[in-house]
Amino acid sequence: MSSAPPPFASPDETEALFYECLQRGDIETLMSLWSDDDEIVCVHPGGRRLVGLAQIRTAFELMFANGCLNIRPDHVRRVQTLTTAVHSVLETVGLGSGDKPRVGYVLATNVYVKTPQGWRMVCHHATPGTMGETQDTAQGPTTLH
Repeated sequence: MSSAPPPFASPDETEALFYECLQRGDIETLMSLWSDDDEIVCVHPGGRRLVGLAQIRTAFELMFANGCLNIRPDHVRRVQTLTTAVHSVLETVGLGSGDKPRVGYVLATNVYVKTPQGWRMVCHHATPGTMGETQDTAQGPTTLH
């Protein structure tokens, strides 16, 4: 079992290591990035809501059983307060190998909280995306009623 990562000064550092762990298949370091709160949540594309470290760990172990995940974060949008950060991420997913590798896209929301151990993940919610999401669209301010 590897040791816990050092306290991260920013949610960006935690997120960078999260995606590195997916690419390496490093379950121990990946799980150490999560908060130890009982109510942490993970939803994989097309999957059910997983609550707590044990359920989340089992899901990632099953995914890593098929090899590492070729996922990189792109087009990250950030909202941050002193203790919470929400990142909206377009994930680019490499699918297949050989002569005709393909690319897929996933939209993910990653939520981080600042703890005494540094910034830790409390939510990863991912849903299938499309190539159209590679182009950011922004509109002017709106008012919700």
